[in-house]
Amino acid sequence: MKICRLIISICLAGAAAGIMAKQPQVAPSYAWRIIEPLGLREEAPVDTVPEGYAQRSVPSMISDAWATTGNLGGEGRNSIWTERPPMSDFFFRDAVSFWLPSEATTLFYNTRIPMTLLSYNTGGGRDNGQDRLSGIFSGNVNSQIQVGAMLDYLYSKGSYSNQAAKNLAWGFSGSYIGDRYEFQGYWYHYNLLNKENGGIIDPLYITDPALVQAGVTKVDPKTIPTNLSDAHTRVKGGQLLLNNRYKIGYWHEEEMQEGDTVARRTYIPVTSVIWNLKYTQAAHMFSDGDMNEVNEFFDNCYLNPELTHEYTDYWSLENTVGISMLEGFNKFAKFGLAAFATYELNRYNQIPDTLDRTGLELTPLPEYASLIEPRTTEHNLRVGGQLTKQQGSILTYSATADFGIAGRVAGDVRATGEINTRFRLLRDSVSLSAYGTFNNVAASFLMNRYISNHFIWANDFSKERTLKFGGRLHIPQSSTTLSVDVANVQNHLYFGEDFLPAQHGGSVQLLSARLDQKLNAGILHWDNTITYQTSSDDHIISVPKLAVYSNLYLKFKIATLYVQLGVDCDYYTRYYAPKYQPATASFANQHSQLLGNYPFMNAYANFKLSKTRFYVMMSHVNQGWFSRDYFSMPDYPLNPRRFQIGLSVDFMN
Repeated sequence: MKICRLIISICLAGAAAGIMAKQPQVAPSYAWRIIEPLGLREEAPVDTVPEGYAQRSVPSMISDAWATTGNLGGEGRNSIWTERPPMSDFFFRDAVSFWLPSEATTLFYNTRIPMTLLSYNTGGGRDNGQDRLSGIFSGNVNSQIQVGAMLDYLYSKGSYSNQAAKNLAWGFSGSYIGDRYEFQGYWYHYNLLNKENGGIIDPLYITDPALVQAGVTKVDPKTIPTNLSDAHTRVKGGQLLLNNRYKIGYWHEEEMQEGDTVARRTYIPVTSVIWNLKYTQAAHMFSDGDMNEVNEFFDNCYLNPELTHEYTDYWSLENTVGISMLEGFNKFAKFGLAAFATYELNRYNQIPDTLDRTGLELTPLPEYASLIEPRTTEHNLRVGGQLTKQQGSILTYSATADFGIAGRVAGDVRATGEINTRFRLLRDSVSLSAYGTFNNVAASFLMNRYISNHFIWANDFSKERTLKFGGRLHIPQSSTTLSVDVANVQNHLYFGEDFLPAQHGGSVQLLSARLDQKLNAGILHWDNTITYQTSSDDHIISVPKLAVYSNLYLKFKIATLYVQLGVDCDYYTRYYAPKYQPATASFANQHSQLLGNYPFMNAYANFKLSKTRFYVMMSHVNQGWFSRDYFSMPDYPLNPRRFQIGLSVDFMN
């Protein structure tokens, strides 16, 4: 019934879009995101293209090598090293960060008329259905003032037992871009609740079900026993950002042209003063009320042998003040230059140990547990500078560095730089970019001090030092993009096989080369992404050596209807995929099981009619064709075959 209703909605929306197509439409002027630490603006695309729309509802398609618990909205980690973000100060949310709003995903729009983007995706049946509704609104009060809002609701029951996920995220944004004063700000909030099944109890239910089902070869994924049945993880939080910039300059009066009655005046900013306030809050909860599960699945019970209910939260308040010389106020000002200082106040709250241990069968507390305070406050201070050139089509660059001078971050160094240029090659404009980063940073507080029912640690880790640089060459004429990245990681922080934080005292080198090549002959298109990567120490950082994404499709138009029919495939070679610990939402190294070498294929049809996009897709269409070993992580299989549909409408009011 749900599918029928959606098909009818698609037809009605398509008809409405056909009528709207006859009316003159005005597209959004532009969109941008803000860049830390001073709020510079970076151009961003508006999400209206049909290509790749269907694949967004397949969890394993987030990356060419995505280690995941399987469900939409579930935990996952990128196994393409150059695309993996660094560990955050509150690592519990890192595993689900892809599903959460962030500063990088918050866009601002300048539109001549109000814009609303609505999207709805659904798939599966009554017992394993997944639904996602998202919307973006933006409208301009005038040419200077803009307001916006976003909503994202995801609910997926999961293909396997005890795997449901529910996520609600919402937020507001606004901006004012005036001659003297600029403001950009947003507030977003998220609340994600996941059931944790700890993985299936036996991989044979997937690879050879007849062995565990008395000769029965067909298996219902929902009937496969799982390690946990009463465990839940909740991650919630939000962020407030207020970026203020006051520009000091002068008025330039242009020469009056014939017919002008009033002299035209333009304000030329020379220097700006910046104040950036960022408030971040996050909380993590893990619970399991089944006493048998608590004692069988976890090696230790430090606080309660009968149930687990633990809560960790943190908040951070950052104030950054800066002063900058602006780029382009005269012909000699070819770049922008800024200096800034950031004061950061962090507060961590953990579960206190108030249990009377008399007569209880508990794991003895380690001696270092007394070092862990239930409440901790940090005061950190950084200073830094920024050099940028954002104007010009031939050469642009940016360089930012900051240095920790007080608090936990004392002695930290964070530096990043990027340069982009264009030049002519065989009658084509070729773009070339290069970047480099150097980070020498202290471990987060929670990696050094943490207490819970099943895990307690007290560490004094050295600073993690990472040097990374690379380049990218793009040739539009041949639709070729080649990128190469090299990294050296010293004192790498990770979770060991016992799910406890560990640090590798030596260095690990990583090399990555990626080729994006698009081919076409008439309506036939073949897009390929091939990534080669290698690690000098697979026991510390394990990555698949080869990851391939291939998309073969037909693209054409029927009158005004855009059509894309195709099959895509995601494949990576075997590697020591991480194992997942639900109590801490962390990924740990393991060296006993190689996973990968499995093609994951989707058959799909994307359509676009005026302002309406819709698709139909059979994900994992090749289930059981070549192999049944479709595990993403130990004990966590990928989703089985599933029919999915979706609809997105761009309302230009």
